[in-house]
Amino acid sequence: MTAAPSLATSQVSLGDPEVRYPLWPALTAGCPATSTPETAYPVEVDYDYAAVPAGLFEQQPGPGLDRWAPLLPPLDAPTLGEGGTPLLALPDSTLVKDESRNPTWSHKDRLNRVTVSAAVHQGAGGIVVASSGNHGASAAAYAARAGLRCVVLASASSPPAVQSFLNAYGAVVLPVPAEARWPLLRLIAERTGLHPVSNHTRTHTGHGFGAEGYKTVAYELHAEVGTPAAVFVPTGYGELLYGVWKGFAELYRLGVAARVPRVFSCEPAVGGPLAAAVRTGTPAAVVEVGPTEAYAIDVTNGGHRGVRAVTASGGAPLLLTDREVRAAQGELAAQGMWTEFSSAIGLAGLRQLGGPAAFDGPVVCVSTSSGFKDLRVGTERAEALDPDWAVVAGRLKAAGIEV
Repeated sequence: MTAAPSLATSQVSLGDPEVRYPLWPALTAGCPATSTPETAYPVEVDYDYAAVPAGLFEQQPGPGLDRWAPLLPPLDAPTLGEGGTPLLALPDSTLVKDESRNPTWSHKDRLNRVTVSAAVHQGAGGIVVASSGNHGASAAAYAARAGLRCVVLASASSPPAVQSFLNAYGAVVLPVPAEARWPLLRLIAERTGLHPVSNHTRTHTGHGFGAEGYKTVAYELHAEVGTPAAVFVPTGYGELLYGVWKGFAELYRLGVAARVPRVFSCEPAVGGPLAAAVRTGTPAAVVEVGPTEAYAIDVTNGGHRGVRAVTASGGAPLLLTDREVRAAQGELAAQGMWTEFSSAIGLAGLRQLGGPAAFDGPVVCVSTSSGFKDLRVGTERAEALDPDWAVVAGRLKAAGIEV
């Protein structure tokens, strides 16, 4: 299907839907009218839904977000073939959306196709992003593709694969302490004109256009299985969670889907700002976090998007231990899927609730990134083995292989 023009019309506050802004400039620090010193409310993009072309959701999913252009902000940055990722079934019929098949091996490519497009549209000379993982690697790739400079406020302890990505794309990498990243991001944006594509508010708002790219996960799932009973999503700031929910909410609004699936956030038990916000009845929460291998989603600052998605869908926030996540990561590996530790937390959440048998209909777990992005990758070295048959046979027998 030939890409149609964007039907995006404006930006709307999640703090008060009566508060609207023009579509441009893209708001990168939430809603200035409804936000308070304690809670920053994100904005979302609104569309002329009455003009959505017939047949938009009859096409099959595939690479490139342009096929969904009417319900995305203008896509002015070139594609890298993001989206169209496979949906794989486990033996118990659990479905896994494998986002590691995106161009930089994570779901962040859907977001950055949209946010870098905003930078191009507004004539920025480049972007600035605060990230120690997938977001920075993806942003650097899309900036390079669009001919823009990219500055990444990162961590010296970020995974080796991520550092290699950043270097390959020619990003300017500034390894700084975590607490310094957001103030520096604001300062760099103000003094250089670089377009910020990650969060810089007390509670998370992020780029106003970013979560729109994640809606395409819902569009693809609907094309393949209809409306699932539930979707389990690895959750840090909650942008992916919100995008998946909003995508299905749009399908329901347009009469394409009969319902919206229950959406479950899956966070590390040592933190969990979204779970804290739901538990206390607040729009968003800031929490202390403890040590976990799930570095990609171990965040202190929650956002209102995720709270909205979980509560509106009838889902729930789930907290998972590293032991539960490790078991899920091993289960996926046994089926040929090498996932980043954080990515396996969606399956861990489903297992915590009893598996797909607990739901009336298909259940999807989103796996967000490749295991190549984990912290310990590249740190282990194999010792040379004596090729003598007796030694080899001993190893094979120890592994349960008859010789």
